[in-house]
Amino acid sequence: MSSPPNSVLKGQTALPTDKVQQIGLLDAVNDKYGGVVVDMKEPMDSHIYVPLLRASISQWRQQGKKGVWIKLPIQQANLVEPTVKEGFRYHHAESNYLMLVYWIPDNPDTLPANASHIVGIGAFVMNNKREVLVVKEKHGYFEGKDAWKFPTGVVNQGEDICAAAIREVKEETGIDTEFMEILAFSQTHQQFLGKSDLFFVCMLQPLSFDITKQDSEIKAAQWIPIDEYVNQTYNREHKPFEYVAKICLTKSQSNYGGFSAVHTLTSSGKQPYLYFNGQDFKP
Repeated sequence: MSSPPNSVLKGQTALPTDKVQQIGLLDAVNDKYGGVVVDMKEPMDSHIYVPLLRASISQWRQQGKKGVWIKLPIQQANLVEPTVKEGFRYHHAESNYLMLVYWIPDNPDTLPANASHIVGIGAFVMNNKREVLVVKEKHGYFEGKDAWKFPTGVVNQGEDICAAAIREVKEETGIDTEFMEILAFSQTHQQFLGKSDLFFVCMLQPLSFDITKQDSEIKAAQWIPIDEYVNQTYNREHKPFEYVAKICLTKSQSNYGGFSAVHTLTSSGKQPYLYFNGQDFKP
C-alpha cells in the first residue's frame, strides 16, 4: 500500500518546529527502550488524526526516538487504515484493541516480535490409593479417542503456571488441589495459530476426592490406578505421552526431583514465581 506523498516517513525532512507547534502532537509516553507509546483513548476523526500523527513522528525523529507504538481500541477502527498508510504495521491484537508499530531510525528495526509461545499445563494428581485423576474430552484432539488423559489447559495472560494447574483441575473435575512441583516440560512448534507451545507437567496433591465433571467439555472423569493409566495403548503408541506417563510413575515410586515454586520480588515490585529443584537447592 503506497503512502501519501506528504507523509513523514524515513529519510524525509522533518516538519519545521513552528509547523509542529501549530498542528499539535499526539499524547504519548516514553517506553524503556527509547521509543514512545500512544494510547488512543478518545474518539478522533481521521482528518484530525493524520496531521497530528505526522507532526508527532517529525517531533519524535528530531528527539532521536526509535519505536512508535500506537494502541487503537476497537471503537477507533476508523484510524487503522490511515495509520497503516503512514507506514505503520500490525504488531498484535487482542479482543478490544489493535497495536501498530513504526520504526523511525534508518538502522535495522529491533522492535520485539509478537508473543511467540502459548503456555499449557497437564495436571498429575494422585490420591493415597495410587489412583490418578483422568478425563476423556468431548472436543478437540482427543475427541473420539478411547484414551484417558490428565486434565490440561492453557495458562491465561497474567496467570502463574501453578495457579493455572489448580484452576484447570477444578474446572474439569471439581477437585480441589495444592500445587507441588513441575515434573517436566516440552516445547513444540507450529501449533495453534502457528505459535510454539510450552507445556508443563505439574504434580498436584488432591484436597478433595469427589468428582464433579465439567459437562460442557468433559465426557468422563474418574480415578484410575496409575499402572492402568501408564499402560494404555495410546501412551505406548505415542512417545511424548509415554515419556510423561513414565516420569509420573517414577515420581510415584521414588524420590524423583521436580521443580518447586517460590515467590520472589523484583525491583519493580512484581512477585513472580521461581521454579527450582528442591532436592538440590533450598532458598
